[in-house]
Amino acid sequence: MKEITASKRLIFRELIEKDVEDIYELDSDPEVHRYLGNHPIESREEALDIILHVRKQYKDKGVGRWAMVHKISGECIGWCGFKVESRNWKSGEYYDLGYRLKQKHWRKGYGFEAANCCLKYGFQQMELNEICAAADIDHKGSNRIIQKLGLQWVKTFEYDQSVQNWYELEKKDWINQQEITINH
Repeated sequence: MKEITASKRLIFRELIEKDVEDIYELDSDPEVHRYLGNHPIESREEALDIILHVRKQYKDKGVGRWAMVHKISGECIGWCGFKVESRNWKSGEYYDLGYRLKQKHWRKGYGFEAANCCLKYGFQQMELNEICAAADIDHKGSNRIIQKLGLQWVKTFEYDQSVQNWYELEKKDWINQQEITINH
């Protein structure tokens, strides 16, 4: 399977049907879904449906979430990447940056590493002008990652019976952040 991009510890590639066990482990965990509406999946068939849905996004939109594979172990530890969305809290279509990790890989820096790599890929290779993200207001870890990436809080909105923080980052602002980091 061809890799799309890579970071220090991770490889990103398209999700494939062979990832069904990993997606089942990820999305059947109630703790993983704690801030995602509390709707964990219950079967491998649902995991396969998720993979097929993402693969359809690759075909229809040219992008979708990517498998996040640990370079040393080869394990698919979650997913990260973009999804083209069109929700009522943002006019028109936009690129949503998202990430999700198996619980056993939390608090090891993979979330930030993955999201940072994908953000860079989005602005440099995909030539996106803006990247957006959302996180449940109570999900401290996810909000911290998004803020550390430099996305700017815009507003809150309600989704799936929870309040979410909405963030956006324009390419020009991302470039300025990179220049500041390099010069310090």
